[in-house]
Amino acid sequence: AIHRHPLPPAQRRPALPPAARQIDESELLTVPDGWKEPAFTREDNPKGLLEESSFATLFPKYREAYLRECWPLVQKALSEHYVNATLDLIEGSMTVTTTKKTFDPYAVIRARDLIKLLARSVPFEQAVRILQDDVACDIIKIGSLVRKRDTFIKRRGRLLGPKGSTLKALELLTNCYIMVQGNTVSALGPFSGLKEVRKVVLDTMKNIHPIYNIKTLMIKRELSKDPELRSQSWERFLPKFKRKNLKKRKEPKKKNMKKEYTPFPPPQPESQIDKELASGEYFLKERQKKRKQVEEIKAKQADAIKKRQEERNKAFIPPKEKTVVKTKKASTENKIDIEAIKEKVKNAKKKKLGALPVEEVKLKVAADEKKKKKKKKFTT
Repeated sequence: AIHRHPLPPAQRRPALPPAARQIDESELLTVPDGWKEPAFTREDNPKGLLEESSFATLFPKYREAYLRECWPLVQKALSEHYVNATLDLIEGSMTVTTTKKTFDPYAVIRARDLIKLLARSVPFEQAVRILQDDVACDIIKIGSLVRKRDTFIKRRGRLLGPKGSTLKALELLTNCYIMVQGNTVSALGPFSGLKEVRKVVLDTMKNIHPIYNIKTLMIKRELSKDPELRSQSWERFLPKFKRKNLKKRKEPKKKNMKKEYTPFPPPQPESQIDKELASGEYFLKERQKKRKQVEEIKAKQADAIKKRQEERNKAFIPPKEKTVVKTKKASTENKIDIEAIKEKVKNAKKKKLGALPVEEVKLKVAADEKKKKKKKKFTT
């Protein structure tokens, strides 16, 4: 079978070279700067929707006061898209429904996202942005990613950073509003930013610090400004971080040592019958067996009673008395002579203060008498 071209040769396009084909394909993939998708109007769907659609979501008790305040603003924002909103405080739920005037089929989906964000503690001023065409939202559940509560709180705090600095840096790099509340992280912004936010949040809960992802985002932001690098791979510019486990692995208390391999199987354990045959119990009659069992039980009971009695008698055993050490009588040699001390005290009292001792006084008197005798000799 011969394949024939449907068009005549005059109407056929000339075959392009492969290089020109590649250029055309790359041009098709790129979106012109400043291009926006045209808004969906009533002219696109003049007949409206066939059926009524509705979505409901529950909200926590602590959000009741805030929702009651801002609910008129929510109704006003949704009425522009012809969507009804009801707040049930008894049940604790919010419901959005389409009306006969609703022409945009996606308006109810945006309204559903709006009430979800309000339930997750996102303020109304930020949540109302979801009604715009170029804004989307993502609610990331992080509660079940970590088992231990302490590690979960630590990693969630790591996502926030000191005084919310890490979260602020993420918001600036991704052009998204991020709200960390309880077991969820709510993000609101463009689709490309939401993708990056989800990656950073999940990596943080997997014990990868957000600073590494922030560094890569900063580099990507600078590379995107260069038009020459748009069609090239950025892997050579991006940093590659390796995991470092500084902590040594804890060694188990019980180490299972591998036994040497032997081709022979282990010996078969003895059965109950083998044990009875070895002891001779197998050949005893039933009465004798029962009697032996009773005797064993009685012997055990007697041992238990004996031990119990010993423990009771412990209270009546007197404690060992301490041996009294006899003090040796003081020897007569070491005795103090009280009488001699008394005499010394008396003599001391008789003496005047500054007076010379008795021996010195006697010597002085003798010297004075000698001098007197010498004087008498000279005079005669």
